[in-house]
Amino acid sequence: MGETFAFKEYLAGLLAGVATVITGHPFDTVKVKLQKHNTEAHGIKYKNGLHCTTRILQTEGVKGLYRGATSSFVGMAFESSLLFGIYSQTKQSLQGEVQSDVPRPKVIIPSAAYGGAIISFVLCPSELVKCRMQIQGTDSLVPKFSRYSSPLDCAVQTVKNEGVTGIFRGGFTTLLRESIGNAVFFSVYEYVRYYMHLQLKPTLSDHSNLIDMGIGIVTGGLGGVAFWSAVLPLDVAKTIIQTAPDKSSTRNPLLVLNSIYRRAGIKGCYTGLGPTIVRAFPANAAAIVTWELAMKMLGINRD
Repeated sequence: MGETFAFKEYLAGLLAGVATVITGHPFDTVKVKLQKHNTEAHGIKYKNGLHCTTRILQTEGVKGLYRGATSSFVGMAFESSLLFGIYSQTKQSLQGEVQSDVPRPKVIIPSAAYGGAIISFVLCPSELVKCRMQIQGTDSLVPKFSRYSSPLDCAVQTVKNEGVTGIFRGGFTTLLRESIGNAVFFSVYEYVRYYMHLQLKPTLSDHSNLIDMGIGIVTGGLGGVAFWSAVLPLDVAKTIIQTAPDKSSTRNPLLVLNSIYRRAGIKGCYTGLGPTIVRAFPANAAAIVTWELAMKMLGINRD
């Protein structure tokens, strides 16, 4: 019985990952372009997220916004499946016999951080490929002769030129981002969900599914905004580390952020904040609504 439940939780997480990419990838492309171009000393500078989006649509069309989405779909589906599955399973283990509705930080935080740490090993290679594909647009500083023809070509060329460790460039930064970010995400999600259920309990019986969906949208959206507000500087550092043309350049996120801070101040460390926050709400709302709906359809009770 326990194994069946575990499988269902991983399946629900996989569906949540697919929903996240469909909703959030265009915003992510804009974020990565801003992080790459606007933190470089020379080259194209975008005024803001809207200017960057307009440039992509003018020069590449909608296809440009979904550049690198193939690796993202594969990575995100697998990663989301692992994250939600590990989080649910670890939480159950830590709770033991004490099955309480009240959120407990000593259960939520380690479960989420552990899930985040595990998925970083899947996320790092897929995000490296995604980021390298995303910065290749029309405005790219990458010379045409050295561009990748597909995500697979990007992965193969990276391993050929930099060795197997090259595909894991930025791995430590990804692990930090995911562990801290998911601890924040699930804490906000669980607490907001608990208090919203308390407030809306009297009306739940009348429009149960609609209210559940509304709660999913709010909790997922706020959790996503909290995640990225907490770890965006680490994400900026990760983008710079993963897209650096020189394979001997530093992989230390603190050194990268220090050099960005000296050149562009705190604003530079939060490059891409606009499209990231705009993306975080709908993408994470879609993930949570899909996850909760899938869990319900698979017969797993969240309450």
